[in-house]
Amino acid sequence: MKKSTAIILFLMLCLGQQLSAQQNQSKTTPVSEKKVMIVYGSDECHHCTDTKKYLKENNIEFVFYDIDKNQEALKEMLFKLKNANISLNNLSIPVIDKQGVIFTNDIPFEAFLKKLN
Repeated sequence: MKKSTAIILFLMLCLGQQLSAQQNQSKTTPVSEKKVMIVYGSDECHHCTDTKKYLKENNIEFVFYDIDKNQEALKEMLFKLKNANISLNNLSIPVIDKQGVIFTNDIPFEAFLKKLN
């Protein structure tokens, strides 16, 4: 009897934790689902800092990930580039994810900034 009670309590505890985890996941919407522009770059990159400045000055909502400091963001960026068939050879940062459209700083910088609008 004690074993079956212990098993039932254990299963209830596990189920409760699983339900709690699912509720917490539904409360937090990932950035990529909010359709906010994502900028992958480096704080050491002048084009990246200029891009952030441009976005702030033009009141464009964005999230910046420093790929030098955030390995998960780097992996995510590389995954998106591969899926978009963008070559990783001579890759220029920043890399932009604008509502699922991925592009890089591979054109004159002023033209690149205009694509952000």
